[in-house]
Amino acid sequence: MPEFKLPDPGEGLVEATIVQWKVAVGDTVKTNDIVVEVETAKSLVELPIPYDGTVTELLAAEGDEVEVGTPIVVVDDGSGAKGTGGARTQSGTDVEDVTDEETAASDDLVPSPPEGGDSTPEDDGSGGSKREAMLVGYGAIEGSTSRRKRRRGASGAEAEAAATPKRKAKASPPVRKYAKDRGVDIDEVTAAGPTGIVRRSDIDAHLDGSAPSTPDVQDVPSSTPADVESGAVSAPGVQSGGGAAYQRPSFDRTGEREERVDVKGVRKMTAQAMVGSAFSAPHVTEFITVDVTRTMELIDRLKADRSFRDLRINPLLVLAKAMTVAVRRNPGVNAVWDEDAQQIVQRHYVNLGIAAATPRGLVVPNIKDADLMDLRQLAEAMTDLVATAKAGRTQPADMSGGTITITNVGVFGVDTGTPIINPGESAIVCFGAVRRMPWVVGTGEQERIEPRWVTQLAVSFDHRLIDGELGSMFLADLAALLEDPARALAWA
Repeated sequence: MPEFKLPDPGEGLVEATIVQWKVAVGDTVKTNDIVVEVETAKSLVELPIPYDGTVTELLAAEGDEVEVGTPIVVVDDGSGAKGTGGARTQSGTDVEDVTDEETAASDDLVPSPPEGGDSTPEDDGSGGSKREAMLVGYGAIEGSTSRRKRRRGASGAEAEAAATPKRKAKASPPVRKYAKDRGVDIDEVTAAGPTGIVRRSDIDAHLDGSAPSTPDVQDVPSSTPADVESGAVSAPGVQSGGGAAYQRPSFDRTGEREERVDVKGVRKMTAQAMVGSAFSAPHVTEFITVDVTRTMELIDRLKADRSFRDLRINPLLVLAKAMTVAVRRNPGVNAVWDEDAQQIVQRHYVNLGIAAATPRGLVVPNIKDADLMDLRQLAEAMTDLVATAKAGRTQPADMSGGTITITNVGVFGVDTGTPIINPGESAIVCFGAVRRMPWVVGTGEQERIEPRWVTQLAVSFDHRLIDGELGSMFLADLAALLEDPARALAWA
């Protein structure tokens, strides 16, 4: 029976995470039907199946990390062969068995050692040896649902007790220590108060074997105001010496205090790439503040232009175009250091990367041959790039081969930063927020202060092949183009 193995989704990736099954056991599929959506270290990819037939097994659950070349789904193509059993539903749990024999067979698929440490395979009920499961990622990941292994002969009461999770008591650390010092399992103590928080009085009642009494707001003897004033009873929070004693308020916090999230997919690749870049390329970052009033005026004119009406027109578009012009004037920044060959690889093309924040993490797709595009073509490419990235549909090929990158922190209201170079490149430009600020204009007697549109640019570069002069000239050209976009006509 054909087994569909996880193919390489692109760029030599070695593993992927099952995000969503598009089919279930029993569904009929045709060649090139989309059966599963996987997340690689770079993007979300929908995989078509190369067979016709009926799905008999899903060999990996949603959330499982699967290596390339591992079978993930079995299809009955009509040859009459039977599956291996133990299929999973889309939620990650096993299909419920009907008979005791089927239950025993499915239990044998659970990759857990036999009781007593004996490594001898159990008999599967048919006289043969125990079958070995070939399910990828069968063990449950943290936070997923997994069926516990059934024990043959276990009574219904035992099974129900084993399936019932133990109650976790809510208590402060001092109260937990109080219970531990007295040999009490705090999870077995019943809280008397309406909040469900275990207190010392509840532990004392548990030790005495009596039912805990419902307390008042504070554990203090009842007294009249006259008793307090006369000193017969100390008021809560007041020491006998007259000084106020601090009483920590009692909080009712619901839910877990911490949550752990597996590092995988885009987040894992980003972390590895940033660590590799930061500790392999010596970074230098330079900054410049720019009056971009003329750029903002250009944007207003472009928004009113019918040919740009349906496109994203913003300062980032003008910066992207300025990047291609500045790279042409300073080609040395569009290169990369080849450590293995001990060479500098000069690129004569610009694949402009745009760092995009998505729900899956930071991705850096790039616009191929951006230096050959006019402003409208560049606007179309950036509009498509942003929409595809936010939808999580950026393909691996669109995130490879970049030569220089822009990261736009201004969209979050941030002025500037010190970005880390994207691996395989030698420079990255950080674009800060555009703000109205007082600015000195004119010279000599004509000098005055006016409100202007101002932003900050930063460029980080690999100092092995880009020295301070080249990096400064590139940044100065970028600033000049944003200050007066008409310079692009003279420099093009």
